[in-house]
Amino acid sequence: MMRVVSVLVLVAAASLAADDLDHLRDRQDRAGLDARAAALHQAAERTPTDATGWYRAAIAYSYSAEVSQEMRDKPGAQKAAEAGVADIDKALELNAKNADYYRVLGTLCGQIIPANPIMGALVYGKRAKEALDKAIEMDPKSPRAFVAHGVGYYYLPVNMGGGPENAIRDFRQAIALDPKSADAYLWTGIALKKEHQNAKAREALQKSLQIDPDRVWAKEELEKTPPQ
Repeated sequence: MMRVVSVLVLVAAASLAADDLDHLRDRQDRAGLDARAAALHQAAERTPTDATGWYRAAIAYSYSAEVSQEMRDKPGAQKAAEAGVADIDKALELNAKNADYYRVLGTLCGQIIPANPIMGALVYGKRAKEALDKAIEMDPKSPRAFVAHGVGYYYLPVNMGGGPENAIRDFRQAIALDPKSADAYLWTGIALKKEHQNAKAREALQKSLQIDPDRVWAKEELEKTPPQ
């Protein structure tokens, strides 16, 4: 009975942790995200046949990797993303019919690349693209899948089929599917800035902040983007 109670407590804690992930990401609370990822991973280990548990842990690791990239800690992003890949692989072993699992896998693989662009692209680039293509194939109306697909293109070198121009097409498709996607506007702004379209980039970043005013990274990117 005590063991059952302990497992239920862990699962409940994991659910609360998952609900707080967006807030922690918005504030760039990497320590908090790392703690949530560890808690969710521990809960998944206690219920190893529950694909959802591994999926939640993988999302937390992905958010930690995302914030690490925002803070220019590429090794930290790689470490978190690699841990997330291990967890989402376990989720996919249990359930290979969930489109969002492939989205998370593709996102995590893509997050490894910036730490080592050449080797990362060679090892993880193809896997990221295949997973994200699969996510869109399984759920073509998922704005999150198109955002993730676009981020993958953004980090993938142009000579490997990536680049900001291809990324922007995905972000605009995500906006068409969900006009309230703060992430889609944020990444549109980042990609437009990369293309030296600063005025349009600022518009997209301002729209992102209208939707999600607490996102620290969007504020930072807007401040760094010149008017013209």
